[in-house]
Amino acid sequence: MIALLKKETLTALVFLLSCPFAFAIDTDRPDVQSFIDRMVEEHAYDRAKLESVLAEAESKESILEAISRPAERTLEWHEYRDIFLTTERIQAGADFWKEHQAELQMISDNTGVSIEILVGIIGVETYFGRITGNFRVLDALATLAFDYPPRSKFFTSELEHFFLLVREEGMQATDATGSYAGAMGRPQFMPSSYRAYAVDSTEDGKRDIWTNWVDVMGSVANYFVRHGWVADQPVVTTATLGAQWTGETPENKLKAEETVTSLSHQGVLFSTELPGDEKSQLITLVGDEGEEYYVGFHNFFVITRYNRSVMYALAVHQLGQEIALEVKRSES
Repeated sequence: MIALLKKETLTALVFLLSCPFAFAIDTDRPDVQSFIDRMVEEHAYDRAKLESVLAEAESKESILEAISRPAERTLEWHEYRDIFLTTERIQAGADFWKEHQAELQMISDNTGVSIEILVGIIGVETYFGRITGNFRVLDALATLAFDYPPRSKFFTSELEHFFLLVREEGMQATDATGSYAGAMGRPQFMPSSYRAYAVDSTEDGKRDIWTNWVDVMGSVANYFVRHGWVADQPVVTTATLGAQWTGETPENKLKAEETVTSLSHQGVLFSTELPGDEKSQLITLVGDEGEEYYVGFHNFFVITRYNRSVMYALAVHQLGQEIALEVKRSES
């Protein structure tokens, strides 16, 4: 009986230790009090209400674990691509395109952002609304603001934007759900992006990025327009390194620092109708059969403003292109 009790106790202890921890945010902590003070002083936020809501927030180990291993940092390109460029996701994208063709065309015509990019973003971000995250945004942002020192400044700012958004939109802070990083809705906007770029495309008085597909499409397009998207311009093209290439493979960058001409003079072989002075950048990724080379143009780096990763931008572009091909195949 004693041995059995010891075994059961040990099993329970192992179970408890293996469970991700979660504990309530202590509103008496100096850093939490400093945040509350700033919200009250700078934004005239109600102190009692803010303290009450923050007291309901939980700091979660699962959130800290998730942010420590984002796919863009742990996977090679061929592994990352295989997550998003699947037959099922491409077919889902084609179905989505056909179901919402009129709305997508309207948004594209009004903004100059191609349908391929709109469906590429929504497909990569949330699998066309199927995967939007089940973390409470309040928990995600509070955890990362107060218990994740490497990016505390950024997430404290996002928590500030979240509370302002809650007040502006008449939301309940404890209701909003999203990713482990606090990204919300079908386009996965951070609170600052929601406040800055979400639009009411249906003119019903709400900027609904959770359930209103037209608002979602319009908000994504507005994000790209506001970050300098150029209509009818190429995004990226494949490349090879010619015999005259003498440089070392450069580290991938999040902005174009070369030009079409300068890359050509370095021995990068690619095809484009853009002028020689157009900003461009060589991109090197590890594919199934070794290194793959691409040249990204201005619009490619606009995509990286949505998520600061060249693999993300390429996945969005390629998914959108594959979906467009599937739509054409189904209509022929």
